[in-house]
Amino acid sequence: MKMTCALIEKLIRLANGDSIPAGALKGELFECMISDGILVVITRGCRKSYRASDEQSLRNYVATHYDIRDLEAYFALLKKDNVSRAEQVRITGNSKVKQQRSFRGFLVNCYEPISVILAGRQMELLPEDGTFTFIYDFDRFSISEDIVIIGVENPENFRYIRKQKRLFDSYLPKNTKLLFVSRYPQEQSRDLMEWLLSVSNRYIHFGDLDLAGVHIYLSEYYCHLGERASFLIPQDYETRILSGNRERYENQYSKFGKMEIADIRIVPLVDCIHRLHRGYDQEGFIMEEDAENSECVADNLL
Repeated sequence: MKMTCALIEKLIRLANGDSIPAGALKGELFECMISDGILVVITRGCRKSYRASDEQSLRNYVATHYDIRDLEAYFALLKKDNVSRAEQVRITGNSKVKQQRSFRGFLVNCYEPISVILAGRQMELLPEDGTFTFIYDFDRFSISEDIVIIGVENPENFRYIRKQKRLFDSYLPKNTKLLFVSRYPQEQSRDLMEWLLSVSNRYIHFGDLDLAGVHIYLSEYYCHLGERASFLIPQDYETRILSGNRERYENQYSKFGKMEIADIRIVPLVDCIHRLHRGYDQEGFIMEEDAENSECVADNLL
């Protein structure tokens, strides 16, 4: 039987000596309590209500049959927004009384050390290459206002941020501190957006230069963050899109071709995508950086 706030509230009233109209005590739980003599009827003319025959007996009955040892604590638990499974076990003996996501938060990355505050403690954030940091306690995670947050759409680009440093250096002022955040693997949750809304930092969305990438930016970020958010559009975007994929554009057009462009700053990008009938995958930035590195190695050997 599912214990709801309304049901527990009625049990608390009965346990405190109140009487409740019979019409409000529907369901198997109250039928059993009436049958077992825990509740007794009170008749006033044609009106019928019930009260506990003995208040402590009612509490003992609920504890024995439903493992609710403290009605008031149980009620407070149900009303609480965020309840850990450990707290549920302490109060009820059951970690699944209230559905709660046990894996919350989002991934962060950076290629230069950043000073952050987590749970009241200052720490230096700099994951080793090939690793990420998962911020679980994000409601107690803060960064200085001068740090620019870059939301990375695709996992591979998030993995290889160091190989795309030249792109970010060309797009932003020198010595800008960057914190990279990822939509994956928690894209179904609102944890990242809740955190972004709690800070005032500039947000840049780094995604595919195609209709779907624009839609993700507009529908998931710009609609919530407004002008504080922007889309990363490289200076050579037209050249990149020209070398992009035509089939990608054709597959996306039926769904996103007529979308409203709320952020006028990306209108030139969208116009270019429509004019060239192509889209460009952001993973191309990684490949270009690798190729450049290879050329540098070859030059050094010569």
